[in-house]
Amino acid sequence: MTSSPADPFGAASERRVAALVADDRVHGLATGIITAAAPTTSTTSTGGATVTEDRWSAAFWDAHYDTRPQIWSGDANAALVAEAAYLPPGRALDVGCGEGGDAVWLAARGWRVDAVDVSPVAVERARAAVERAGWADAVTLTAADLRSAPPAAGVYDLVNAQFLHLPPDVRRPLYAALADAVAPGGTLLLVLHHPRDLAAGIPRPPEPELFPDEHELAGALDPDRWEVLVADARPRPVTLPDGSTVTGHDAVVRARRRA
Repeated sequence: MTSSPADPFGAASERRVAALVADDRVHGLATGIITAAAPTTSTTSTGGATVTEDRWSAAFWDAHYDTRPQIWSGDANAALVAEAAYLPPGRALDVGCGEGGDAVWLAARGWRVDAVDVSPVAVERARAAVERAGWADAVTLTAADLRSAPPAAGVYDLVNAQFLHLPPDVRRPLYAALADAVAPGGTLLLVLHHPRDLAAGIPRPPEPELFPDEHELAGALDPDRWEVLVADARPRPVTLPDGSTVTGHDAVVRARRRA
């Protein structure tokens, strides 16, 4: 997930989030879930499309993407650029690829990328972005629900998961599967909006359980298998719907799987 064309720091993205979660709906890149869990069902407006179903489903996110011809900027997420710029390229898994900003950035740096999103609409937009950039041979795009199609274990040199805000009973097994997908010596990069944003007036769903901090994310990794290299609450400017600016934070964890 990257910010909108109008604001590389995420101001317009935050306004979109405010609209999306106005009825206490979760936001973030949707992906499938691995364990069988009761779907979260709701009726909500996503900028003009009313959807009544699982808010992490393909139908929900297709309806959201259909509200605008472009949701994100096309740029890579800032944390990916900061944390992966000096990693040796290999095979990467981009989970919740959205419109392809991270996949294009990785491919341009020599990575072979498997980019996955639950939304077929997002995947087709990512495919177009990859083709425009000339990296179609380096990126494999798939519309998939990871609940029924989990990633293969131990095959990726980088697993990149940005802003996957899910309930704990869904997030924990999903993140465990993403960690398992990392090859020995590879990197796991997790980035989420930080729970302190909830007290900063930033539009977020009023569901604190959706916002683990860096300590919880890092603490879920077995220290016998993982070396945690980064566990930060990383500040960034956020413009609110009224035009004012506050400091938001992202929880950023980068860990290396021990060989």
